[in-house]
Amino acid sequence: MIALLVGVAAVVDALAAGMATGPVGGLVGGGLGAAFAMWVYAMAVRATERRHVMELLPGREEAVSALWRWTLAGLALFTVTIGVIAVFGGYRVAGWGSFGGAVTVFGTMCAVAVVEELLFRGVLFRIVEEMAGTWGALLVSGVLFGAFHLVNPDATGWGALAIAIEAGLMLGAAYAATRSLWVPIGVHLGWNAAEAGIFGVTVSGSGAESHGLLEATMSGPAALTGGAFGPEASVVAILVCSVPTVLFLRMARRRGHLHRRPRRASQGGTTADVQVAGAAVGCS
Repeated sequence: MIALLVGVAAVVDALAAGMATGPVGGLVGGGLGAAFAMWVYAMAVRATERRHVMELLPGREEAVSALWRWTLAGLALFTVTIGVIAVFGGYRVAGWGSFGGAVTVFGTMCAVAVVEELLFRGVLFRIVEEMAGTWGALLVSGVLFGAFHLVNPDATGWGALAIAIEAGLMLGAAYAATRSLWVPIGVHLGWNAAEAGIFGVTVSGSGAESHGLLEATMSGPAALTGGAFGPEASVVAILVCSVPTVLFLRMARRRGHLHRRPRRASQGGTTADVQVAGAAVGCS
């Protein structure tokens, strides 16, 4: 399934890039790419695991509502991060950018967030959890999520480690706590969309020029700004994201979702998990 989703990721990336020639193209390309990836994931789960895709439940209306709420949470999280960096002089707004550019970024990031969360939390996390328990899944999926970003043009070892800590652990903890993929997808989307689409800064060492709502400059020590990799390599991002990570882990412990022993794939699809996911996606 991992190989299948990696192939899907390449197709989705090409689709989003090819259509992201403007706001409409960005939204359509990103939306189609995200929908295609979810369809492939659902078909693969049903074919290989013989179960319903509980991690993408509850129903459509509740899922959309949860997605927007957690997207706003991700946006707020990055706003706090860049705000702290700005207070210490590392970020400065130079003027207005492009509203159309912000919309294009949002569409593209829809595909990015969905594909990466399906791959790292939907597939990798669950596979490792079956063999090594939840803590093993958090560690392995987090480390590999960070390593995944080493392919970016401006990637650094520190940047990959920072992403593994701040995002890999946080998004893994979000899934562990709720057993719903809509939560990490929303947080991931909101963070990336705010980073490039609103505040106009580099995402994960991608090397791509940002065309967001704001034109901005970053200056100062790399520990503060993240350097060429972007704010995700900032110590500030690690500290800010550690707060929701701890909260998600506490939530997971209260709900009995931290499994020390290997758990079978079928256990992830119980009625109880669906009920918990339905309640959890409404939390903020």
